[in-house]
This record gives sequence, structure tokens and C-alpha cells, in this order.
Amino acid sequence: MNIIISNTGDKPIYEQITGQIKNMVMNGQLKEGDALPSMRTLAKELRISVITTKRAYEDLERDGFITTVVGKGSFIKAADTRLIREEKLKQIEMLLTEAVSLAGQSGISRTEIEEMIDILYQEG
Repeated sequence: MNIIISNTGDKPIYEQITGQIKNMVMNGQLKEGDALPSMRTLAKELRISVITTKRAYEDLERDGFITTVVGKGSFIKAADTRLIREEKLKQIEMLLTEAVSLAGQSGISRTEIEEMIDILYQEG
């Protein structure tokens, strides 16, 4: 599993792991039934605490992306299109928030932003 951790960012490591695994599920890199590395194995590979990987796996399970079977490991759950849609909406909201902020700093109006979005949708 190719997870890249940044110690210089403002995001906690467990959130970086969670976000990257969610993206792998949403992009089809990880599919239903795929096994995740054990918490210890992932911690060793990333050179981080097992407590950190445990937190990431707990969050993934809580959010409905994985299921954990005692004694067997953690596995990707069947894709719930509602969950995936919600995650995509969160990503879009973050990007739009950044775009609106940048537009405000640059004196770009809402109308101009809406025109850009219309053009992008038309291009496809």
C-alpha cells in the first residue's frame, strides 16, 4: 500500500492515512474485500506509532469504508454510493472554499466564478 506521510503539514498523520485510503477506495484502487495491512505492519512501514494507525482504522470503520474481523484483519467494505458521494461533496466544498477565498482576494466576482464553472461544465 502506497501511503505518503508528511510531517511538515498541518494535518495529523492519522487523517493523512484515512484520507489516502478513502481516496484509494473512491478511485477504485482498493475494492470490496481487499485486505488492509495489519495496524502493526502499516505502522512499521510508515515508521509511526501503532496508536496512530489504530486511530486511522477506527475512523475508516466508523465512516463505513472498512470492516474489521477479529483475528483476520481489516477489509474494504462494499462501496456505499452515498458515502462516496458525501466524501466527494466534502472534497468539492473544500476546493470551492479555497477558490472563493482566492477570488475574494483577487477581486473576482461571483458572476465571474459562475461563468468559469459554466464553461468548465460545457468543456466536460
